[in-house]
Amino acid sequence: MDWTGTQPLSALSNRAQTSVATCPGSVVRDADKDDDYHPDTNPQGLCELDVAENLLMRDHLLQHIERHYPVRLSSQSLTYPNGGAGSQRLKAAMARFLNRSWNPIRAIEPRHLILTNGVSTALEQLAWGLLDPGDGILLAQPYYGNLIAHVSLRVGATVVPVSFEPSIDPFSLSAVSAYRLALTTWEQTTGKRVRAILLCHPHNPLGRCYAPNMIKALMQLCQEHQMHLISDEIYSLSEWENPIDNVPPNPFQSVTTINTDGIIDPHRVHVLWGLSKDFGANGLRVAAIVSQSNRQLHSALGRLSWYSFVAGPSDMAATSLLEDDEFTTHYLQLNSQRMRVAFVTAARFLKENRIPYRPGPHAGVFLWIDLGTRFCELHPREKSVGLLDLNREISEQLEAQKVMLAPGELFGAQTPGWFRLVFTHPEWYLEEALRRIVVALS
Repeated sequence: MDWTGTQPLSALSNRAQTSVATCPGSVVRDADKDDDYHPDTNPQGLCELDVAENLLMRDHLLQHIERHYPVRLSSQSLTYPNGGAGSQRLKAAMARFLNRSWNPIRAIEPRHLILTNGVSTALEQLAWGLLDPGDGILLAQPYYGNLIAHVSLRVGATVVPVSFEPSIDPFSLSAVSAYRLALTTWEQTTGKRVRAILLCHPHNPLGRCYAPNMIKALMQLCQEHQMHLISDEIYSLSEWENPIDNVPPNPFQSVTTINTDGIIDPHRVHVLWGLSKDFGANGLRVAAIVSQSNRQLHSALGRLSWYSFVAGPSDMAATSLLEDDEFTTHYLQLNSQRMRVAFVTAARFLKENRIPYRPGPHAGVFLWIDLGTRFCELHPREKSVGLLDLNREISEQLEAQKVMLAPGELFGAQTPGWFRLVFTHPEWYLEEALRRIVVALS
């Protein structure tokens, strides 16, 4: 097939043309894993700190799967699961695991779960079930860029960014007024409705959690405007101690731990979780929508499950993992310890080299770092530079040193020079990548 010719966009459907024209590029690149850095076998290879993966525990998890995963697949793994929304055994294992991990105010039952092949799919399906094309969904800046595609690419909803004044902590009660302002401004301007608030909790890329009083305030706002609250809790079990910054953390509490009586109709509250981040298993593609009080939503999404059910081998591996209480408890504790060490390595290096980062992270796998300030100190200029121009200039220097970070424009950054750095890599890999960042800025 000839790939060199240029085909007109008119050869595509209208929705495909719109996606090409309006949807931002993916945060996840087509990475060349054959060129990955290794000090012995590929010292000139690429250091990738742009993809949100936790590589600190991969060998540990693989050992467990190899010990417990059947050498031969069962016949059940080669047929359709018992219901597209997930096998009964995996649902039971996940519900039990989440009850142990989150301690919800109302126990999560298997019937409350809709299983999908990843949280990305879960969010898209939830958006399909709750939002009509053109409806708005509030999302605080900065945000994980792919969330826009998940709710807009095929669903047709519109992300309404919530911006904050520099003096406003986006995790504080004072930030609720910014959500209200974004909602009313967009509705008055477009004549359309905002139908949901989407929280990334813990937050990607800021690495912080929302306090229960903030979540309750957003629930009240949702109830007032008949909106849904969607909480993406994919990093909920990836907390770690931050001994560097003097910022008191809000320990993670799932939205499922909040008593909604008198605050919001429970059928408007939905939570997402999966194995990708907390267990460093992006490739397994196992996730869940947790909706405890909306039977109609379950019925509607059951029609979509044909396109998203968890593959048999992944179902078996995930079930084996989540049923093993002793292993998962040990795994998560060790993961937290290793993440703390990796964070300290990255944070100290950045401080020593005068590279600011947003203080206070204590969850997730990333730091939100300001390369622009240091870059402009080392490369003075007569006039200010726009976000895209400065980020492009810095990205070119990073690429020249073969180190990849995700630029701020993919996250709705309001000021230039910000990048997301993923620190959950082995120490030898992380230190080389950090060294290259300093060289790129010089």
